[in-house]
Amino acid sequence: MIRREWNEKRRSVCRRAVSRFMIGVMSALVVGTVFSVVPDIPATVSYAEEQESWSGNSTSTVNRTSDRPITDDDRADADEDMLYYMQSLEVRYKLDEKVMENLHKVFDSAVYYIANTEMSLTELWAYVSQTKSNMESTAVAAVTMTTSEFLQVGDNWETPTVGYGQQVSIVLPVINFGTEELNDLIIEPKTSTVVTEWPFEPDMTSYLQTEPFIPGNQTKEAAMANRREFTFTFTARNDVMTGYYPLVFNVWYTKAGVRSEKPAELTVYVRTVGKPGSGYIGGNGQEAEGAKPRIVVTGFETNPAKVFAGDTFTLTIHVKNTAKDMAVTNVLFDMQAAQEGEDKTNTYSAFLPTSGASSVYMDRIGANTAADIVIEMTAKADLAQKPYVLDVNMKYDAGTAFDLTDKASVSIPISQESRFDTSIPEVVPADISVGSQSNVMCSIYNTGKTTLYNVQVKFHADSVDEASAFVGNLQSGATGNVDVMLTGIAPTMDDGTVIMEISYEDDAGNVTKEEKTITLFVTEMIMDDMMGGDMMDGDMMGDGMMPEEQSGSKKGLIIGIVVGVIVVAIAGVVVFLQIRKKKKAAALIASELNDLEAELENEDSMRP
Repeated sequence: MIRREWNEKRRSVCRRAVSRFMIGVMSALVVGTVFSVVPDIPATVSYAEEQESWSGNSTSTVNRTSDRPITDDDRADADEDMLYYMQSLEVRYKLDEKVMENLHKVFDSAVYYIANTEMSLTELWAYVSQTKSNMESTAVAAVTMTTSEFLQVGDNWETPTVGYGQQVSIVLPVINFGTEELNDLIIEPKTSTVVTEWPFEPDMTSYLQTEPFIPGNQTKEAAMANRREFTFTFTARNDVMTGYYPLVFNVWYTKAGVRSEKPAELTVYVRTVGKPGSGYIGGNGQEAEGAKPRIVVTGFETNPAKVFAGDTFTLTIHVKNTAKDMAVTNVLFDMQAAQEGEDKTNTYSAFLPTSGASSVYMDRIGANTAADIVIEMTAKADLAQKPYVLDVNMKYDAGTAFDLTDKASVSIPISQESRFDTSIPEVVPADISVGSQSNVMCSIYNTGKTTLYNVQVKFHADSVDEASAFVGNLQSGATGNVDVMLTGIAPTMDDGTVIMEISYEDDAGNVTKEEKTITLFVTEMIMDDMMGGDMMDGDMMGDGMMPEEQSGSKKGLIIGIVVGVIVVAIAGVVVFLQIRKKKKAAALIASELNDLEAELENEDSMRP
């Protein structure tokens, strides 16, 4: 019942607001006609005053501050005011259907809240003001988006300076932060014949440049190393204005075989110096001497320095007012992270502010002064390991210029925890003698969301010869197999533990090591086996006398074999004596310990 009543009220409000809106538009057209006929009449009505006039309200006669409970008429007035504001945003910014859909969601939520909430008149209009601010943020965020999430201007960009009539070379460094290769790139500046929009002479019909491909990259360093630089030579107009001109470049590309529907826009700036009296870009020529102040991002840092997916971190962004003689005031920074998700119905921001607000306000930044923006954010737990773009939207006042805007972007690398597991190693056989071999087999599973590079496994212990196996790179969810032969070199003197050391590298080349253990016993070499008992009784001792007529070379071979057997036998005797000596020493120590224990027991029994 409440929902039906609210919908009916919303339709009524919409009808009434649309009527007033059309009347306001017609009034504005009439006023505009009058001003065009009588140019001496100054149009000094502010936008806020114009809005109140169109809606039929007057800030001097309508009291919106009172502790009395609101009525249905108050609710209707508030709904009508918000609806008009939403429609004015559409006209001002020429918003598309998608953005208007988002604005309608904000509007519908506010109307529903007001219809079902008891509050005072003051609280009502405070809530309306907050809703308008949310609508404004939604609209501005849509019209200030100029670059894609993976195509950016390189960090080596430096803003050039050019005077009127002079030539300048613009070197545009384009980097690909994405992991996929981009093909068939077309780069072209957005030119204009209007001096306030484009500072250069239109001396060419086309400035188009092409590039076959830009490879995908896993890290920011790789993206910078694989950047492509495009050089454009322009001549500044003689009537160019002084200040900073934005230069917008359209970049068309093909990704995974699909051509981009819209070009990515990369924006850089050029500082121009015009003739005396040429005016200043962004103003009316009446500003104080000097270029319009700009706020630039000089760097950033995170705490902790390495941010993993799911972590909460503190982001510090360093900014600077580049003006030499003018401070900026009323500065608002709004941080907006890139949208993530597989489709349009499942998108979310890569970073979310822990306080719920993505804006930071500063009263003032002095001329040629640096400042820091500090905000605590949380990285989504399911982010892939790559850099993510965070846009910094700036709005500020300077002298007599108001609502100046700037935008910058920073790229925050996100890491994923590396994890792996192994199967139970198979050791066959589990007992060997010195000189024999045992086969060790197991599997390594990459259970994390990042690639393990250069995976290696090493085996070492006092009883076996060191051995290793190279597994290679393991993608997320992949399995690697280990198959190694271990050779016994000395009898086991402990519990038979053999260390299995597993190491791998991350995408930055940092090595991580982890140890696991297997059990393998090595025993003494059996003399009869080594010597070959049957051979001693047979061929080596002689199964009959060698014929005297055999050649001297065969005799030499037999003598060599006999000498070798003797040497091996002597070595075996030496080993045997050493082991025997160790066993006697161990037995002697055990006997002395038994005697000592007996003496202690006698002393204990004699005590009262």
